[in-house]
Amino acid sequence: MKLTVVGCSGSFPSAESACSSYLVEADGFRLLLDMGNGALGELQRHCGLYDLDAIFLSHLHADHCIDMCAYFVARYYRHDGGRCAPLPVHGPEGTERRLTTAYADTPSDSSMSEVFDFHTVKPGTFEIGPFTVHTERVAHPVEAYGIRIEHGGKVLTYSGDTGVSEALDDLARDADLFLCEAAFTHGKESIPDLHLNGREAGETAARAHARRLVLTHIPPWTDPQVNLVDARAVYDGPVELAVPRRTYEI
Repeated sequence: MKLTVVGCSGSFPSAESACSSYLVEADGFRLLLDMGNGALGELQRHCGLYDLDAIFLSHLHADHCIDMCAYFVARYYRHDGGRCAPLPVHGPEGTERRLTTAYADTPSDSSMSEVFDFHTVKPGTFEIGPFTVHTERVAHPVEAYGIRIEHGGKVLTYSGDTGVSEALDDLARDADLFLCEAAFTHGKESIPDLHLNGREAGETAARAHARRLVLTHIPPWTDPQVNLVDARAVYDGPVELAVPRRTYEI
């Protein structure tokens, strides 16, 4: 598998990064995890507008899904080549309604489904292209999912947005790469079932025996270096910060 960080800022885009979006590729198949603010523009550095094969939306907060409205425009109103065939989009219950409401002026109530083939995510195991994926509900104020992606004997886990969660521990178990949110700062914010801080991300990786930890979804008001130090204090494996355009071979 190849992982490309399209965007890694939390809550809103920073001067350096779009919000959460990650491209996973294997066997010529392209799966996009989330499409937050600014992600669609940055995505075009890595693949063509019409070259995605599927999208997974971890939850329906704007910093993880709102550029789907812009992507609807690109697919629905495409002139050259005609309208795009529906693209599989896996998201929580109500994804189509949420995107239609956010766009606010689709030609009809069913226009989104003319270019997106919506699939409702529930906890469980299923296939997306060449990937075997397992999803679990994680700890966040809205319905939110972490995802474990397996291919060729390798494992990538993406936390989505979550507080401390046993489900996340299970998803990250023995993962070759654990892409984990770290939005909060240890000792500063303490709101249960919302976000992890760097120390909690490191503790999760340690409990799960993940082989590599990449911290992501760090908002512009959080010092990423503090979170990096906090994660390294409790996790002995390699830890780094997600950076836009960085790629990983898994």
